[in-house]
Amino acid sequence: MNLNSRNGDIRRLKLATRLARQHLPAGLPPALILTDPWRSAPPEQLAQRMPPGWGLVYRHFGAPERFAMAERLAKLAFRGHFTLLIGADPRLAAAVGADGVHWPEACLLSARRWTGRFRLMTASAHSVSAVCAAQPRGIDARVLSTVFPSASPTASTPMGRFRFRKASRDAACPIYALGGITGETAPAVSRWAGLAGVGKIE
Repeated sequence: MNLNSRNGDIRRLKLATRLARQHLPAGLPPALILTDPWRSAPPEQLAQRMPPGWGLVYRHFGAPERFAMAERLAKLAFRGHFTLLIGADPRLAAAVGADGVHWPEACLLSARRWTGRFRLMTASAHSVSAVCAAQPRGIDARVLSTVFPSASPTASTPMGRFRFRKASRDAACPIYALGGITGETAPAVSRWAGLAGVGKIE
């Protein structure tokens, strides 16, 4: 997902998020932007461009400056009225007053111990079966990939809009579409799910 207003992509994404907001439960952002040390703009740049009501997932991957960065992001989230989730680090999320935690699929067992400690907890999912099965306690939504063709080195074979739509109907919890989400592809899934992507600013 590209936060770049020059080509109108952000305008189309905003329209798609309005549709997503209509069917998502209260408290869930219509869109999640994921930081990535190698593929996204710096977290603070993304935070400064975040539309109100969206969500930013700060994935620090053990960066030494993670506490100071998370503190700054928490302040920006408060001022900008967007949701801040910390990737796979509940202690850091609690320390800076973040809204919650985003968990990798492999860490779901750890997530159970933090049920009720945050306003929001999300988790990634890499298969349709993962979102259709009974969900772990405390998880409010899953981020399902890969939906459309993506340049991500970890992207799997895209499932396409029709299989994704069926998954959204059968899912045991609200889901977000990840993988190849752009202003052009977002409308194809935004009536059934939230939108997620790695943020870029060009």
